[in-house]
Amino acid sequence: MDTVPDWRVRTSRQLRVVDALVILWAVSGAYVVRFGIEAETLGDVFEVSYLWLSLALVVAWWLMLGAWNSRQSHILGSGHDEYKRVAAASLWLFGVVAIFSYIFRIDTARGYVGVALPAGLVGLLLARWLLRQHLSIARLRGGSTSRLLLIGGVSAVAHLARSLERAKHSGYLPIAAYTPGTPTPSSQEPESGLPILGHDPQVSSILSAIDECKADAVAVSAGVQLHPQSLRHLGWALAARNIGLIMAPALTDIAGPRIHTQQVAGLPLIHVTTPSLEGGQRVAKRLFDICIAGVILITLFPVMIVLAVLVKLDSRGPVLFKQERVGIEGTLFRMYKFRSMVVNAEQQLSKLAVKNEGQGVLFKMKDDPRVTRVGKKLRKYSLDELPQLFNVIAGSMSLVGPRPPLPSEVEAYEHDVRRRLLVKPGLTGLWQVSGRSNLSWQDSVRLDLYYVENWSLASDVIILLRTFSAVFRSTGAY
Repeated sequence: MDTVPDWRVRTSRQLRVVDALVILWAVSGAYVVRFGIEAETLGDVFEVSYLWLSLALVVAWWLMLGAWNSRQSHILGSGHDEYKRVAAASLWLFGVVAIFSYIFRIDTARGYVGVALPAGLVGLLLARWLLRQHLSIARLRGGSTSRLLLIGGVSAVAHLARSLERAKHSGYLPIAAYTPGTPTPSSQEPESGLPILGHDPQVSSILSAIDECKADAVAVSAGVQLHPQSLRHLGWALAARNIGLIMAPALTDIAGPRIHTQQVAGLPLIHVTTPSLEGGQRVAKRLFDICIAGVILITLFPVMIVLAVLVKLDSRGPVLFKQERVGIEGTLFRMYKFRSMVVNAEQQLSKLAVKNEGQGVLFKMKDDPRVTRVGKKLRKYSLDELPQLFNVIAGSMSLVGPRPPLPSEVEAYEHDVRRRLLVKPGLTGLWQVSGRSNLSWQDSVRLDLYYVENWSLASDVIILLRTFSAVFRSTGAY
């Protein structure tokens, strides 16, 4: 397994080289597109060749990416911070160029800037995405990870270990636990199987445990019985050893934009804003749904006509399948899909209940005999759901949201699960891009509630982009 210094240094070096190559490609390409191979000067006031300007722009752009900390190891592999910092650094640089040109009345060629900025920004983001895929594969194989010692109460340690196990691409590998002040009868945490290295709340004992397991970082979770002064001394000692300190509060499924810190009397207080989808946000989401669904509907309408003909020729019955589903705040609506089953599929459901492979209130069956030949292909690539675009246009559904449930499913909901009904159900959602039918009932609920609690227009765009990849792979579709 890679040691932390090795993979951090190697990845940082790769990012520096890749950033330099992409920036050089974008700037030189912009120069050639705008000026050809002839040397041009920058205005009448400054007789400076655009070649020198291009060289300065390459260096400045590369330095800006470093100044915005876009190559820090803790943001690589997961989350959106890396992309945001790359975009911010690039836009700030060209903003400064624009201001400088305006103040000194320099007639900077707009075509040159208009090619260099978008080409460089897209190239940088694409290169970062490709490196992230490479890093994620390495982490799934056990490499390029930070060895993590979990400190906290037994239950909190178990929960944190499970969460990190589900997100191996984040680059944290729990290797041991330390439960200060809470002795346990076993030397092993029962749920995660992590060895428990001690219970003494003394900082020296914790440091000895860190040395024993050779941890690269320490995660302090909820339930930790450490005096604030001891925690402060631990932070100093870890900083001296160049070991990372991570605070993991008991805030589950809370998206980053909802979390804000405020310093009060030397304490970093964490504020969690309440999500809302009202007023301007509701209007923006509705406009987004109408515009995108309209474009998709117009583009794929010929394909839908062909699919309708295939459904009609394949088996007896109507082309569209209409079913009553539960929408926002429990309102009922009629959902449309291309028919992928035989006509009397609903009547056969009771006979197949004993073969249910799903969990919770969902019925799932990989080799469902009710599915037609064309229906199997439609389901594999989610083409049977295209008529739901009409539901989106009509307003009963959204492009992105929780899975639209049946009334019988809603009747069996527990109290917490009913929070899924606070937003419109979606044609796609986190459940669609995270495994579809392969998900357990608990995971489906968790993803839907996460979406309800952390909705944003940016997340809708990201989910839609991920949907195309999920549909193409057809993973978990049956």
